[in-house]
Amino acid sequence: MDVQKHSVHTLVFRSLKRTHDMFVSDHAKSVALDEESRTGASVSDIHRHAGGAERSHAHSTVVVGYRVFQHSHLVQLKFPNEVQLYLFIICLFLFQSLMEGGGTRNSALTRKAPTMPKPQWHPPWKLFRVISGHLGWVRSIAVEPGNQWFVTGSADRTIKIWDLASGKLKLSLTGHISTVRGVAVSSRSPYLFSCGEDKQVKCWDLEYNKVIRHYHGHLSAVYDLDLHPTIDVLVTCSRDATARVWDIRTKANVHTLTGHTNTVATVRCQAAEPQIITGSHDSTIRLWDLIAGKTRVTLTNHKKSVRTLVLHPRQYTFASGSADNIKQWMFPDGNFIQNLSGHNAIINTLAVNSDGVLVSGADNGTIHMWDWRTGYNFQRIHAAVQPGSLDSESGIFACLFDHSESRLITAEADKTIKVYKEDDTATEESHPINWKPEILKRKRF
Repeated sequence: MDVQKHSVHTLVFRSLKRTHDMFVSDHAKSVALDEESRTGASVSDIHRHAGGAERSHAHSTVVVGYRVFQHSHLVQLKFPNEVQLYLFIICLFLFQSLMEGGGTRNSALTRKAPTMPKPQWHPPWKLFRVISGHLGWVRSIAVEPGNQWFVTGSADRTIKIWDLASGKLKLSLTGHISTVRGVAVSSRSPYLFSCGEDKQVKCWDLEYNKVIRHYHGHLSAVYDLDLHPTIDVLVTCSRDATARVWDIRTKANVHTLTGHTNTVATVRCQAAEPQIITGSHDSTIRLWDLIAGKTRVTLTNHKKSVRTLVLHPRQYTFASGSADNIKQWMFPDGNFIQNLSGHNAIINTLAVNSDGVLVSGADNGTIHMWDWRTGYNFQRIHAAVQPGSLDSESGIFACLFDHSESRLITAEADKTIKVYKEDDTATEESHPINWKPEILKRKRF
């Protein structure tokens, strides 16, 4: 029988892994102390040190009985005078408190054995509905605050409003003269905002279904927009390498955020500092000071264009998507948390819900589902394209959870909108977690 030959590197790595698996559970555990032998040693020490005093001053002695470390033997010691007795007792108390207190102190200082947290189980998602109606790539999605309907913007230059429950078309809005790249529905007023490759940023009054304001200033295509959650401010980003902050009511350009050296592809706002986060094709992420209109922090860890950002709805963290990998960061300073590697494609969109399900959608039509905390990729989806579309037209341009977080809506290159739901029939037994953590150290950036 032929024995399969492996390289030295493979053999060494396997040996390391076996050793790692054998000892990982006992790592950083202190050796258990034998209480009886320790007490016996302490008693013999006291006998040894005190014996000399007993022999030299046998005529004038003070006798003391002391129980050492809760041991059953009573040790009798003799001292020439009371001063030495008191000094001895003080030393003994200090010694005992050090020994007893040392245990807790050492245990506090002892490093906890490193444990890889097991991922939380999430049910898989399945395709629930396919909505057709657009005549071009569907580029953007927004769900209204009441969770009754959602909006999509498309390369066919229209904005369409759909009923969320039935998937039926409610309304089409025309006005843009090029691809609609971003849409957002205000939670503070009955307004819808849109931006497009025609350099236009529009505010629609949904009571009259008409444009009531234009925000002029960008010098090239506007790729994304977001509304500030607590103040009447709109932020847009563009191919002109800037992001602009607008006063919604007065249409004033409050700040022009400059610093990126290439297209700013994505922008996100939040109530806490930093209030604005941008990702760019220059492969950097910038966290902005809204009041000063200046960069607080620049994150340069990505090696490829950053096309999407998502803020966690409950934690003070966010994720960024790029062709190299997905990275998670901590606010307010953008401290790196971890990489989520494995979605080897150009990632156009990210979405996350309160249960810690992160969704990444890519240019090749694949959707990956991740556990936010551990970075475990628990599902991969590649939905079939709409009949009549080319197989190459299977990109995911945008994805979003509705406000109930029970539905995932995706905007795709086959001109459809797809709605996904959790599989109610799935259990931990039918879809077990196949968790194989890397024993290699996590990358630091």
